[in-house]
Amino acid sequence: MATNRLSLRSRIFLYMILLVVVASILIALVTIYQYSEQSKDYHMQRLARKEVQLLSSMNYVLKETSWPIDTEHLGLIFKDEIYKIADYLNVGFNLYDLDGTLIKSSKYAFINDSLIKCISTDILNKLSQSIDKKYIEHIDIMGDDFHSSYIVFSDSKAKPLGILNVPYYQDDSFSNAELKEFLIRLSYAYFVMLLVAVAFAYFVSKYITRSLKTISDTMNETRLEKRNKKIELKGASQEVSILVESYNSMIDELEESAVKLAQSEREHAWREMAKQVAHEIKNPLTPMRLSVQSFQRKFDTNDPNVLQKVDEYSKTLIQQIDTLSSIASAFSSFAKMPAQKNEMLNIVEVVNLALDIFTEDYISFTSKGKEVIAKFDRTQLIRVVTNLVKNAIQAISEEQEPKIMVSVYSQNNTVFITVKDNGDGISEENKPMVFEPKFTTKSSGMGLGLPMLKKIIETYNGSITFTSQEGEGTTFIVTFPKE
Repeated sequence: MATNRLSLRSRIFLYMILLVVVASILIALVTIYQYSEQSKDYHMQRLARKEVQLLSSMNYVLKETSWPIDTEHLGLIFKDEIYKIADYLNVGFNLYDLDGTLIKSSKYAFINDSLIKCISTDILNKLSQSIDKKYIEHIDIMGDDFHSSYIVFSDSKAKPLGILNVPYYQDDSFSNAELKEFLIRLSYAYFVMLLVAVAFAYFVSKYITRSLKTISDTMNETRLEKRNKKIELKGASQEVSILVESYNSMIDELEESAVKLAQSEREHAWREMAKQVAHEIKNPLTPMRLSVQSFQRKFDTNDPNVLQKVDEYSKTLIQQIDTLSSIASAFSSFAKMPAQKNEMLNIVEVVNLALDIFTEDYISFTSKGKEVIAKFDRTQLIRVVTNLVKNAIQAISEEQEPKIMVSVYSQNNTVFITVKDNGDGISEENKPMVFEPKFTTKSSGMGLGLPMLKKIIETYNGSITFTSQEGEGTTFIVTFPKE
């Protein structure tokens, strides 16, 4: 789970729990490391003590012997004494000459075959390079740790006599048992601590985020079109208080901006509407003016066809007047919100009825089921369907084989009406402006048809969308709830 998708309260809770878990793991690791180092130190010190005891005992034997003290006579000097020393100190050891050849071992003869008869050249080199003439070899045999210490011992005159080898088995069973027992006790303690931390983190995160949740809920209810309440919090921290003051200041500025925006939008809407009305009215006025001027110049009372000409001029003026009347009706219809009538209709039947006015044989209608019952105004629904079908007919050029498909179906509690054509489609640059007033790609018309349909459908809590591809056609999709 990504933490950037979690709430602040959840983050605080998780981080506090994570802190306890990480701390417990680190302490466990440090404990294991500490026990391991202590065990290593203990065994190295014990091995060192055994070496010191052995050297001390060997020096005593060398002082008391009657044999010449040299490497050749070490086997005779320690012939019997090596067993006494090993038994007394309870330590097994071996004696090698300076070339690494075994001279004498404290082990009895029947197990001497398992001894290393000659020290490797690598160990001899490391002994010679060592300052204190000592080297410890670490051997791992089937998971057990063995040490083999090699020390060059000398006579009283510091003359090297031979090499003392002390095998040592590192027995960590007692230390490991203690470590295991300690870790079990530590896990119990941290389990209790984890439970306490969970409860503590829950209440702390809840307390810390309580003020922020109040601010969040208030901000979610903030709307530009309504009067918003300011936040009042008592006992909040300094950071939260600064946030509250900033929000309250923003609310004051937002209200001022909303008033200015509403006023600006109204003024802009009136200006745009005035421009459009003026533009549309000027279109029929120009031919009317030209017709009157032509009538004034060419009117002759003695003309035998005077009545016919007056009739023609009158028809021209009446046509332009009708155009002005349709312009006025269009703007009136656009400005007037359709009255919402909650009629229970069979949408399939009404859409099929709306298509009866079209005589084009390339218009097909399909529906999933004979009935789709929903609340809508019959007249407005017919208006929506006929307008979309007319647009589809006009979108198909003469070079194409026309095909328009209208379908009705429902999913869950939503009604879908689709009108699909195989026309020229809508270009990418025109798609954002399809539902804007005044926009049209036709040579005639005022671009108010689709905006009026959108307003009708949204009155019934519905929506209208489209998908289009240039050269392949367009599909308009109308959706609205059944109730």
